[in-house]
Amino acid sequence: MTYKETLFFVGKCLTITHEEENRKAIEQKIIDKTVDWDSVVKLSTGHYVFPALYCNLKRAGFLHHLPNDLVGYMEHITNLNRERNQQIIEQAKEINELLLTNNITPIFLKGTGNLLDNLYDDIAERMLGDIDFLVSKNHFDTTIQVLKENGYYEKLKNSIDNTILNRHYPKMVKKDKIGAIEVHYKMITNEKNFNYHTVKQHLKKTTNNITVLSNEDQVLMTCFNKQLNDRSQWYKNVALRNSYDLYLLSEKTSIIKAISNLKNPIISNYLTNFVASTSLFFNTPKSLEYAKTTNTRKFIQKQLTLIDNAKKNKINKKLWNLYFLHKLRLTIILKSFYNKQYRNYVLATILKKIKPNS
Repeated sequence: MTYKETLFFVGKCLTITHEEENRKAIEQKIIDKTVDWDSVVKLSTGHYVFPALYCNLKRAGFLHHLPNDLVGYMEHITNLNRERNQQIIEQAKEINELLLTNNITPIFLKGTGNLLDNLYDDIAERMLGDIDFLVSKNHFDTTIQVLKENGYYEKLKNSIDNTILNRHYPKMVKKDKIGAIEVHYKMITNEKNFNYHTVKQHLKKTTNNITVLSNEDQVLMTCFNKQLNDRSQWYKNVALRNSYDLYLLSEKTSIIKAISNLKNPIISNYLTNFVASTSLFFNTPKSLEYAKTTNTRKFIQKQLTLIDNAKKNKINKKLWNLYFLHKLRLTIILKSFYNKQYRNYVLATILKKIKPNS
């Protein structure tokens, strides 16, 4: 199996709990013994969907078709991830209680938010990095202070505070806690129409008094995070973990309606490109409906071209990396003339180079 063939195979596998056509196609391919399981394991691991793949194959009743050693390995990894996610859920609950006590309401985002909102049939399906949550700018400094007073500290010691360049405070950890946390004061770097003030109007409360985004805003967050924060609009890369989240959310709410709420047509086109990509690799589920345009067709064509040509893909990413690096540096320099926070960052960077161990 080529990389692209494996990508389509895993994408279909992630839908077999809900999509009968894909379930039949996957079952037949497995029975015919035409699956390169080494390639499947490598790709699904790289895309952080290995446990989700196992859970879907198990729910479909396909495990008896797979090699026994593979099933044992998949079960082991999934069990480990389930245990880790349970600890992350407990840690998120503790953070929520701590901040609520201090009159701060955290809004849990991305994978952690989805877990707390019971998006997955099995909590083991989602592989998590950090615990992300959003607070208002007015509560941002107080939130950091409260967390530090309760044992959290910066993961990278003696590092420069680059909060001004990011959407969140530098990663924080706590002894004996499994998850690093990122305290956000904004979700998207440059999107004025999707922020704390726009999402707070229609938040959801879970049974544990935990606050998460509405279904429609979770759709937008998933698309924004992939296409803009991770720059996939330009890299044209595929991330099945993000696509799987979007697919599950599409079973709960209208994708088209969520995107139509945005006022910026350019941004709407970017997000629709991600929906189009997800639809393609998941074999066009009905729930992933989107507006088919010249932009989406061009995006998909370019994406497939780069998948087929590793050399072009590498060059494309390198060129965009250079562009974003120089753009960031220029932005920092220009803003440092009139913004004190940027001036402080520039000064701290210079001092760090002069005295690297200070």
